Amino acid sequence: MHASAHPDAVEAEAATSNSGTDTYKRTRHEALWMGIVLSLLAMLPAIVAWAPQMTDYPSHLAGFKVMLDHGHDPFLTRYFLFKWEWTGNLGAELLMVPLTKIMGLEAAGRFIVAAIPFLTGMAIMAVEWSLRKRIGVGAILAFAMIWSPSFLMGFLNYSLSIAFALFVLAGWVRLENWRWRWAVMIPASFVVWLCHVSGWGVMGVLIFGYEWSKRASWRDWRPFLRPWPLIFPLLPMLLGVGSNSKVSYGRFGVLEYKWQILYRAMRSYDMTFDIASLCVVVAVIVAALAIRRFDGRVGWAALILLILTLVVPRQIFGGDYADYRLSTAALLVACLAIDWPVPRWGLALAGLLFTARIAVTTVVWYEDAQTARQLVTALDYVPEGSRVATAIAIPRRQWFFGPFEHFGSYAVVRRSSMENSNFALPDVHMLSMRETRYRFNDPTQRILYSDSQRIDLRKFKPARHADYLWYIGTKAPVAIPDGARIVFATPNSFLARLPDSVDLANPDSGS
Repeated sequence: MHASAHPDAVEAEAATSNSGTDTYKRTRHEALWMGIVLSLLAMLPAIVAWAPQMTDYPSHLAGFKVMLDHGHDPFLTRYFLFKWEWTGNLGAELLMVPLTKIMGLEAAGRFIVAAIPFLTGMAIMAVEWSLRKRIGVGAILAFAMIWSPSFLMGFLNYSLSIAFALFVLAGWVRLENWRWRWAVMIPASFVVWLCHVSGWGVMGVLIFGYEWSKRASWRDWRPFLRPWPLIFPLLPMLLGVGSNSKVSYGRFGVLEYKWQILYRAMRSYDMTFDIASLCVVVAVIVAALAIRRFDGRVGWAALILLILTLVVPRQIFGGDYADYRLSTAALLVACLAIDWPVPRWGLALAGLLFTARIAVTTVVWYEDAQTARQLVTALDYVPEGSRVATAIAIPRRQWFFGPFEHFGSYAVVRRSSMENSNFALPDVHMLSMRETRYRFNDPTQRILYSDSQRIDLRKFKPARHADYLWYIGTKAPVAIPDGARIVFATPNSFLARLPDSVDLANPDSGS
């Protein structure tokens, strides 16, 4: 890995003649505008879909509603508890407080989803410009990682923290010779940590990698000390504020799982297209390494993130896919390390990869949103405050991200219902269920099935404690609970009114 020449030297080299200067400036400005346009284009899926089609999004929206209700809704108060904690996982929650007052709950959630990819695109350009005073092929290629698997799953806080972590890196570079840089970086580190603790960790890797690239020798210890303004969020973590000590590599197949998260680093909706995209990105990175056009100022961070992807547990701090999140981050940072001057057509090809991927996501989100609009009509038949047991049929093996795995949470959002797909585990989430004598939260809504498996809803336990059963899935069940009456149906779903549920004091009794 090499350390690129100072931006001023690059400019001076490019401007060897008047015509060369004009061409260089024109190309630089064109690339800058290209990056801005791509950042705006990154918002397109959230604009065309009436609601974000992320896997976890409806449950996050339900959590926001309970958080902002403050005990005014009698049904939400009856069913849920919300314990506010200052913790490293509050990015979207903090934004929802003012935004909901301005535009309402669902519009505020949609606005945040649209803003995150735009901010990430602008952050990519900020890093590139701070390092090289131009927008190169690596930065344009990095746009293809904005709509990462983590973002498509609905990890809003983490995705927001990555955008801010990149902005912090850009600021660290720009303020390098300013004696008061620490005064800016201390609060900036808390902003990233409040968004998500994993993003704070990525930020630390980025800054350390930058400082490590400037070391005088392998024995130089200064790169370990220079990022000191970023360590202060450790204090609340050491004091146990919002901490969760759960750590897990998974129950089995760790090596196979680690391989999967590597080749699924650009997973979205089409396996062939996604793996082909990954091959293109990796090929460009390898080529840049081979011809020594790989900038160590961010290249070392990319290597560290790749190593962390392999060694970090799947579950840490109460969150899932802690390692999977890092695989795409490593790719994005590796793209930013590419310092390879290319002609305009090279920039256009790099932008074409992102444009093609965002086009696929936009079409899928629009079509899924039309289906979701049909599904949510079922709630017109659900009285306010009813108890809804959602059953989501999910194939055991599928490449694409299912947008309906937490769709039942819209019963909380629109009917203040008690519903079983929410993130509501005590000591893990700020939201929890008041009734703890039986399980009625994520993942009880999931029915994983193979092609030959029959789905018998008479065995679906959450239905024993509900007024309605809401089934969503492309595979029709062979039976529904005894006495249930279907009151609404679409081609891939139905809502059934259940007979009187069990006495809550005796949850083991039958209906």
